[in-house]
Amino acid sequence: MAVAASATSSTLTGVRNRWVQLAVGIVCMVMIANLQYGWTLFVNPIDQKFHWGNAAIQVAYSTFILLETWLVPFEGYLVDRFGPKLLVAVGGICAGLAWFLTSIASELWMLYLGMAIGGIGAGIVYGTAVGNALKWFPDHRGLAAGLTAAGFGAGSALTIIPIANMIASNGYQATFLTFGLIQGVVVLIAAWFLSAPKAGEVSLARTVKQVTRDFNPLDMLKQPVFWIMFVVMTCVGVGGQMATAQLAPIATDFGVDKTPVSLFGITLVALTFALALDRIMNGLTRPITGWISDRVGREPTMTVMFGIQAITILLLLSFASNPLLFVVFSGLAFFSYGEIFSLFPAMSGDLFGRKYATTNYGLLYTSKGVASLLVPIGGLIRASTGSWVPMFVLAIALNAIASIACGTILPRMARAHCEKAALGLEGQPAFVPAVAGGSE
Repeated sequence: MAVAASATSSTLTGVRNRWVQLAVGIVCMVMIANLQYGWTLFVNPIDQKFHWGNAAIQVAYSTFILLETWLVPFEGYLVDRFGPKLLVAVGGICAGLAWFLTSIASELWMLYLGMAIGGIGAGIVYGTAVGNALKWFPDHRGLAAGLTAAGFGAGSALTIIPIANMIASNGYQATFLTFGLIQGVVVLIAAWFLSAPKAGEVSLARTVKQVTRDFNPLDMLKQPVFWIMFVVMTCVGVGGQMATAQLAPIATDFGVDKTPVSLFGITLVALTFALALDRIMNGLTRPITGWISDRVGREPTMTVMFGIQAITILLLLSFASNPLLFVVFSGLAFFSYGEIFSLFPAMSGDLFGRKYATTNYGLLYTSKGVASLLVPIGGLIRASTGSWVPMFVLAIALNAIASIACGTILPRMARAHCEKAALGLEGQPAFVPAVAGGSE
C-alpha cells in the first residue's frame, strides 16, 4: 500500500514553510561547524605555545565530542516537548562562550572546560536541526537530513581558510575569540525563526519502508535493530573522527603540510587545501547519498559507501607522502564518511517514527561520542610506535565490517523489526514497501 503525499506543509507561508525551516536549520549548522572541523588547525599552535602534547590536547576534542553527542538524547527530549527556539538559543550562547574560554585558556582544564561547553552547545544545535528536518520532511528524510547535516559537514569549508590565515597573522587565541562571537550571535538570531510542525501539517509519501508507529525512546532501546545501527555507526565513525582531529599532525608527519598543491585551478598548501576540500566533500555526500537512499534504500547505500571508505583509507595510507594524492584521497575519505549523518537519522525516522525523532536520533548519535574515545588513543599509538599505520589499519577493518553488516544482517533486522511493529498495531500496516520515485 502506498500513501499519497499531501504537500500541506509546502503551502505554508513565512517561517512555517518547511523549506524555510530547513534553510534556517542549515544556517545554524554552518555556524557551529568549525567548532569540530576547524579544531585540527588549533592543535599544533596550542602545543607550540604550552607544550602540553598532542594526546593531552586531543582530550579536549574528545570531551567536546562526548558532550556534543551523549547529551543530545536529553536535549532532544526537551526539544520534542518544548520546541526548538529556546534550546537552539541556548546552544548559540554556549557556542560563543566556548571559544571565548578557549581563547583565554592558559591551563589544560580551562581548554577542556571551553570545549565541554562547546560540545553542549553544538549538540543542542545539531540534534535540533536534524530532528526538525526529520519531522518536516517524512517524505524525503534522506535528502532533508542530508542537506541539514551538510551544513555541519561543509559549513566549515567557508571558514577554514579565514581561520588558517587569522591564526597565522593574529594567533590562535584571537581567532578563537573572533569566530566564537560570530557563530554565537548568528545562531542566537536564527533560533527565533525555528518551529516544529503541528499536527496535520505534514503527510507521508514513502519511498522506503517506514513504520507508522511512533516508538518512544525506551521502546526504541529495546529493539535489536537499534543496537546493530549503533555498532555500525560507531565503526564508521572511528576512522572519520580520527581523520578529523588528527589530519594536521598526520600531514606534518608525512611532510606534506606546507607543500603547495594545484588542483581545479587553485593553488594552496596541501594541509589547507585538504581541510577545505574535505569539508566540501563531507558536506556534498550527505544530501547526495541521502537522496539516493530515498530511492534505493538505506542499507544498500550504506553497504557501498562504507566499502568505499575502507578502500579510500587504504589508498590514503599508501600515498600520504604525495601532497596531491594526500589532498585527493583525504577528500574522498571524507566523502565516504560524512554520509552516516544523513543515512542514520533517516533510517532512525523510518524505523522508529516521527514524534520522538529528535530524541531517538539523539540516542543513536551518541555513537559518535563512543568513536571519539579512540581519538586520543590514536595519538598515543603514534607517540609510542612512531607510526600512524595501526590507526589507519583499525579504521579500514572497522569500515569493512560495517559494509558487510549493512549488506547482510542489518536489512534482515530492519525487516523483522517492521514485521514485529505491524503485529503490535493489531493488523494495521506498520510500514509501506518502497515505491519508485517520490512526490512532493
